[in-house]
Amino acid sequence: MPDTTPWTADQIPDLDGKTAIVTGANSGLGFETAFELARNGAQVVLACRNLEKAATTAESIRTAHPLAAVESLQLDLADLASVRAFSEKFLSSHRELHLLCNNAGVMALPLRRTADGFEMQFGTNHLGHFALTGLLLEPLMRTSGARVVTTSSTAHKIGRMNFSDLQSERSYSRVRAYGQSKLANLLFAYELQRRLAANGAGAISLACHPGYAATNLQLAAPRMTGSSWMERTTEWANGVFAQSAAMGALPTLYAATSPGARGGDYIGPSDYFESWGHPKKVQSNGRSHDAEAAHRLWDISETLTGVRFDSLSG
Repeated sequence: MPDTTPWTADQIPDLDGKTAIVTGANSGLGFETAFELARNGAQVVLACRNLEKAATTAESIRTAHPLAAVESLQLDLADLASVRAFSEKFLSSHRELHLLCNNAGVMALPLRRTADGFEMQFGTNHLGHFALTGLLLEPLMRTSGARVVTTSSTAHKIGRMNFSDLQSERSYSRVRAYGQSKLANLLFAYELQRRLAANGAGAISLACHPGYAATNLQLAAPRMTGSSWMERTTEWANGVFAQSAAMGALPTLYAATSPGARGGDYIGPSDYFESWGHPKKVQSNGRSHDAEAAHRLWDISETLTGVRFDSLSG
C-alpha cells in the first residue's frame, strides 16, 4: 500500500557535503528553503540582490543552527553582468553544485525594464535564471545527482508566449506578462530535462510552485504604484487566505531533496486547487509541454542572454 503520509521538511535527508544555491534567499520562500537546506547539513549560498539583507538572513540561520554553513553572494537577476559576476565568484571557490533552486522572482509589476532592456518580469523570472543555469552548467554536470529546481506558478495557466512581442514593446499587461514569465519557467524546466536526459547527464531538472503563500511578492506591485489601499487589501488576503511561506517552500524542498522526485516532475500543494497543503506531483497545462515552443524559447533565450548550453545539444 502506498505511503500517504503528508511530506514535511522533517523528511529531508541528510545533506552533509552537498552545496546548494538559492536565489532570492533573503525572505519568503527563498529564506524558508535556504533555512531547511542548511538545517539538514547543506552548504547554502544565499544568492541575493541586497547583500546586507543576505547577511542578516545568514546570521538568523546560524543563530538557529550554529553549525549551519551559509555564505552570501550578490546576484541581481535583472542584470546579466551581475549574473555573470555571481557565477564567476561561485566557480572560483566551488567545484560541485548539487542543488540550484531558481526561486527568486517578481510579480505583476508596472512596466519596468532590466539593466539589459528586457521586460522586467520576463527578464528576471526567466532570462536571469536561464543565464544563471547555463553559466553553472559545468559544476551541475560534473556533480552526481545534481538537481535544478525552477519555481513557476499556477499563473502559468493564463500565460501565452507572445513571441512577436516578448518584451512588451507594443503593449503591456502586468498580469499577462507575469503569466508569460511563469509559463516560460516551465518550458525551460522541461526542455532542460529533455536535454539533460538526451545527453546522458546525471543531473535532473524539476519544477515546482508554492500555491498561495504569504510572502512579500504580492506586495511589491502595490508599493511600486503607491496604492496603499491595494497594499492593505493584499496584506489582509495574505493573512486570511494564504498558507505560510514555510508551507509554500515545501514543494521546492521536496523537488530538491526527496528521493521520490524525478526529472521532469512538477511539484505543488495538494489541496484546494493546489493553493494550500503538503507537496505532491501535480500537472501543468498543455502549453507548458509544447516542445516546439520550448525549443524556440530556448534558442531566443540563448541569443538574448549570450549564454549557450553547448554541452547540451538540442
